[in-house]
Amino acid sequence: MDKALQTMINNMPEKTGKSLEEWTSILKAKAFAKHSEGVNFLKKEHGVTHGFANTIVTLSKGDNHSADDLVTNQYKGKEQLFPIYEALLKEVKSFGNDITITPKKTSVSVIRKRQFVLIKPATKTRIDLGLKLPGKPTTDRLGNSGPFGTMCTHRVQLTSEKEVDPELISWIKEAYNLSQ
Repeated sequence: MDKALQTMINNMPEKTGKSLEEWTSILKAKAFAKHSEGVNFLKKEHGVTHGFANTIVTLSKGDNHSADDLVTNQYKGKEQLFPIYEALLKEVKSFGNDITITPKKTSVSVIRKRQFVLIKPATKTRIDLGLKLPGKPTTDRLGNSGPFGTMCTHRVQLTSEKEVDPELISWIKEAYNLSQ
């Protein structure tokens, strides 16, 4: 399991008042149809922050045994993209220890106080990297958010590990700095 995610799970009782197992029991009793309904319930009814609520709902689903399983499933049939994902995480983790990496069914959110990066294996040959860079103009490489909608302001399409270069890293670092 990802070290940041394990730290989040370990800190959950102190930060939210309950363990992951206790939250899972509460969510199973409610049986929400949509991920967002569970997240909103935890935020509104229990005062859980968005990052913890999202992680709790994601990990409490019966068909998702762990964060590692979620990521593994995302890259089934797309294994050649996994080194890009690993290169992105290596860079992001170097920014500081205040980052939470939250795998979901089809993507991975990278959160500081709020999400600043979204990593999604979009096709068998491409990862879409969503960035939160409000007010930053688009370029040929730093495109509009595309399918990410309002979750991100920009998208970079990656097909090679070589594309995790200084320019891309500077945009990710800028998004990180804006998310405090």
